[in-house]
Amino acid sequence: MIRNDVVASLELPRRTAAIVLAGGRGSRLLDLTANRSKPAVHFGGNFRIIDFALSNAVNSGVRRIAVLTQYTSHSLIRHIQMAWGFLRGELNEFVQVLPANQRMGSDVWYQGTADAVHQNQEVIKSFNCDYTIVLAGDHIYKMNYAIALAHHVEHGRECTVACVEVPKEQASGFGVLHANDHGVVTDFVEKPHDPSTVPHSPDRSLASMGIYVFDTAFLLSELARDAADPASTHDFGRDLIPRLVREERVVAHRFESSAVNRKAGDEPYWRDVGTLDSYWDANIDLTATLPQLNLYDQRWPIWTYQPQLPPAKFVHNSDERRGIAIESLVSGGCIVSGKIQSSLLFSGVRVHSNAIVKSAVVLPGAQIGRGARLHRVVVDSECQIPPDLVVGEDPDQDAQRFVRTDSGITLITGAMIDRLRT
Repeated sequence: MIRNDVVASLELPRRTAAIVLAGGRGSRLLDLTANRSKPAVHFGGNFRIIDFALSNAVNSGVRRIAVLTQYTSHSLIRHIQMAWGFLRGELNEFVQVLPANQRMGSDVWYQGTADAVHQNQEVIKSFNCDYTIVLAGDHIYKMNYAIALAHHVEHGRECTVACVEVPKEQASGFGVLHANDHGVVTDFVEKPHDPSTVPHSPDRSLASMGIYVFDTAFLLSELARDAADPASTHDFGRDLIPRLVREERVVAHRFESSAVNRKAGDEPYWRDVGTLDSYWDANIDLTATLPQLNLYDQRWPIWTYQPQLPPAKFVHNSDERRGIAIESLVSGGCIVSGKIQSSLLFSGVRVHSNAIVKSAVVLPGAQIGRGARLHRVVVDSECQIPPDLVVGEDPDQDAQRFVRTDSGITLITGAMIDRLRT
């Protein structure tokens, strides 16, 4: 016999709506987000970053989803329309896109994450859900939200914050929190200059994942309260969550208890790919024989739209030219007659004869010209790399022609290539 509490936990996702915040500029990704928002950036060969949050929701049984967009949202909206139309409205399942809009009498767009949700309060009410889970649309991870929901209900507080341990040197980019032995959050500081650490490890901090579970009625009332506060910046991390922490209404949910595909003894996989270095690193990690992020698990798939393309093709077999890929991921529609090593190629990439591509992330539709040599690069979609171009061997020259990070990752876009030709 199935226990009543188990039945209740299985029903919780059906009583829950997900709000995905997907309007971020992603400015730290530099030119990679010049024409697309951060959640729309390609990742992992076939996916967009937002596919991970949406897939987690659907796989967890949360199938009433709203995506809030704002900056350069065209490609994101198009992707959601093409990739996420399989949910059945007859079963009250959907992914709705809610673009930013100006309210009557106002000339400003969303003023913060809390304001974005508040402006869509009527939509949230129409979902008629007991619980609302607010998600960031720009992180890479696999998480069973049903477990977080059950944890939220069990503790009986109105708000739950999902959290994960990160190295202290990275924690200043997140909200950092403390929780007591009962899981109640006692302190929360957004992006502190000197992050506090967890008691058992002085070099690690407990960071918010940007995932919040609320009782829906409570969320709406707190958003109205925040909207009426002229001193507020109307942001979850800066205003709403710290105030609720002071009122002892927030509990912490540890990601390790709901992470999917976590191997015993390993840290749960969660990545903020908000910088060019972290974006390159997370993609290249996937080329490992046993990567930390398992994209091959059919029990928890990452859903997306994929064009109907033929298999990847490796052509020629002579000493003069031979298509080879070593420790790499090569997506459908690619044709390779050069050498690929420790790299990730998205769909429709062409690597011409005698080109050498090493430790590279090459986005859809890019072409690598004959004899080019690329090392530790990110190549933007549809970019045409000229024959014999060399990147990754002369740091000064790379920095003059392209965008190069301090750690040596070079971003190449079509606009940058066009400037070389003028």
